[in-house]
Amino acid sequence: MQHARGPLVSIDLSTQTTDTEDITEEQESFIGGRGVASKLAFDRLPFDADPLGAQNRLYFTTGPLQYSQMSFTGRMNATAVSPLTGGLLSSNAGGFLSRNFTGAGYGAVEIKGESDELLAVHVTDDGVTFEAVPELDGATVPEVDDYMAGEHGLDEDQIACIGPAGENLVRFASIMTTESRAFGRGGLGAVLGAKNLKAITFEGDSAPSVEISPTAADVHRDAATSDSIMKRQGTTSVTDLANEVNGMPTRYWSARQFEGIEGINGDSVEAKKFKKGTCSQCAFACKLPTKDEESGVETEGPEFETVMAFGSNAGVDDIVDVMKSNEQCDIYGVDTISCGNTIAAYLASEDEFGNTDLIHDLVERIAHREGVGDTLAEGIARCHEELGVTDYTVKNLDFAAHEGRTLHGQGLAYAVANRGADHMYATFYAWEYPLVDPDEAFPQKGLEDKPAAVAKQENARALEDCGVLCRFSRGMMTPERLSDLFEADYETLLDVGGRVVELERAFNNRRGFDVEDDDLPYREYIEGDLDAAIREYYEARGWREDGVVPGLGEPVGESTAAGD
Repeated sequence: MQHARGPLVSIDLSTQTTDTEDITEEQESFIGGRGVASKLAFDRLPFDADPLGAQNRLYFTTGPLQYSQMSFTGRMNATAVSPLTGGLLSSNAGGFLSRNFTGAGYGAVEIKGESDELLAVHVTDDGVTFEAVPELDGATVPEVDDYMAGEHGLDEDQIACIGPAGENLVRFASIMTTESRAFGRGGLGAVLGAKNLKAITFEGDSAPSVEISPTAADVHRDAATSDSIMKRQGTTSVTDLANEVNGMPTRYWSARQFEGIEGINGDSVEAKKFKKGTCSQCAFACKLPTKDEESGVETEGPEFETVMAFGSNAGVDDIVDVMKSNEQCDIYGVDTISCGNTIAAYLASEDEFGNTDLIHDLVERIAHREGVGDTLAEGIARCHEELGVTDYTVKNLDFAAHEGRTLHGQGLAYAVANRGADHMYATFYAWEYPLVDPDEAFPQKGLEDKPAAVAKQENARALEDCGVLCRFSRGMMTPERLSDLFEADYETLLDVGGRVVELERAFNNRRGFDVEDDDLPYREYIEGDLDAAIREYYEARGWREDGVVPGLGEPVGESTAAGD
């Protein structure tokens, strides 16, 4: 089986020392990316670690396909215990960082401990160095990039950093790279903030030489010649469809259609797009560099999820206002989805939907934990009672745009996902809009035959995250091509994905997660027996009826992982 190469470098911020270990066994079993990181976390990270404490560890990993020149591979993975959900969570980001990461020659980087001073860590093929950076205290993401360029000759493609939000432990702070690309959901930026790590950089020419199947050239050619609308509108191409099927969260989930959709849809984004944008080596080029000449706003995006969170869910119908919110989130280092949704909760509590001046002020207040921003920085699950609004989260993670009250299989996927209400964990919405071949699609309503299908799609997404492969390769990355690229039959590959999901579930079981956490705040909208569907999903995975992985997820009488 094709897999990532290179050792693990463990970086201890408390002592400013490093150790290097062989992880070939983990790479052979879990390919790379999310799989290897989840295995390392399960074995090495204390199960009772405080997400914002020294015991939490964060893993950067990439996969074997980052050694190729294939489209859809400009991505890498980050994994830690989430400050937002309290469970093990992986997030991946696009851009250009992954090739610089592989160039440093490591297969995985582990960040542990915490520093007494604000640090930058430089990872190269000559080793790891530590730099005190007190001058970057409170710096925005562009300011960090400017510093690294001036002091070290590094560009934004070599840097992963946090903005003020990460330093201030905003529970949905992002790790940013390539200035506008984010390890977004779950607050991993706050993990680095708690460790006093402002930035980590990667540089070198020691990427392993790996022979990748000629199938990579076929994928690259198809990406270049595709006429997908995503090349013009990115994920916002689905905005009108979502609204048409009564699936566009509006005014803090009080409605499912937005009357101002034409002001924030894919056409409105395309009208502001001024050049092509892409990730490393990718010919699909679906990114969205946008500019508004009148206001001077220039950003990348917004994507569909941001259009929902800062658009329809906030009662905003002007794409330029959404672009401004998107730009602020990138500058300060916060997840656009959770930030927008949490602001929407505040707007609901104050009856201020559509107040863009207030929205933009709140983004800044959240990033700096000023005034009401300190409350909102905790996320919806922790502040909804104070605001007097419904808690629209699963496992403390707020909902993405694809509406589970309309797409019931996606609703089930939200309920059971280890990450919480995240659309990327199974991407089941694609089978219900549908965005796939009609012969493969499911009806939007009801749960019949969907639990096992959700499990299968979770496994497929986990496999992609081991690769690491972009979700938008769907349709081009057939089972046959995946088998060729990873040098294993497809069912074996799906089994790897299933074991990754199981490791995450077992880790979270050890932290107290069980069937009680697999629920929806709007279960009355779901046609069919949601509890029975959840049990059917557990059965498909071989888990107990209480949502616990037999043996692996059961307490062992000790609070720490086996490795420490």
